[in-house]
Amino acid sequence: MFDRPWRIAATGFCFFVFGAAGMLLGILVMPPMLLLVWNAERRRRLSRLVVHHFFRFFIGLMNFVKVLSYELHGVERLQRPGLLVLANHPSLIDVIFIISLIPQAGCVVKSALVRNPFTRAPVKASGYITNDTGLGLVEDCGRALSSGETLVIFPEGTRTPLSGQVSLQRGAANVAIRCRKPVTPVVITCTPRGLAKSQKWYRVPPKRMHFVIRVYDDLQVDSFLESGTPEPLAVRRLNEQLRSFFEQESVRAAP
Repeated sequence: MFDRPWRIAATGFCFFVFGAAGMLLGILVMPPMLLLVWNAERRRRLSRLVVHHFFRFFIGLMNFVKVLSYELHGVERLQRPGLLVLANHPSLIDVIFIISLIPQAGCVVKSALVRNPFTRAPVKASGYITNDTGLGLVEDCGRALSSGETLVIFPEGTRTPLSGQVSLQRGAANVAIRCRKPVTPVVITCTPRGLAKSQKWYRVPPKRMHFVIRVYDDLQVDSFLESGTPEPLAVRRLNEQLRSFFEQESVRAAP
């Protein structure tokens, strides 16, 4: 009887904690880090580690207060260095889930996060790449991958609609083809759907959300470039294969 009101209140509490902690990171943690850690690379790695542990805490909090439950499959594949991780995007907290699993990861994020007072400092200190730089986005991603970073991209660019139809922007496929970088696909399912596109946070589903995160074997991109295939055509073909993969596996992987 009281399960749904509890989950509404608990969800609000969790997001309050997230916002308050983001502000505290920006005020109490990041400024001293800028002053005390002069080496830019070391500062970025330290900031990413802080964000990683905070995101782990946040997912643990949501699980503890019974807003969600989750299961993980194949996440040991994410511990390798220098990956290009592409994930689908069914919910608001997908990036939090993925970063909570990778201690040192770069990420392509919405430019709005740089303007948000709750997230601006951690995003900038961690050196995350914003998605508003056009062709510069591909170049920034290429530099990150060439330096050995693991990079997380959500190629849909926004949350998957409730219909489940997946539509990918070509930026991620462009990065993979231009950098000749294998793709590590991650499929996230959320049953029943919650925190989805067009859903208000307080519109909680009828029962506790259950997330399943599956990390698949790497997808090699060399086959898309065989016989001198032009890069733009290879990008289109890879993008279509990824779109089909995410759409089909999202249904198959759901509990």
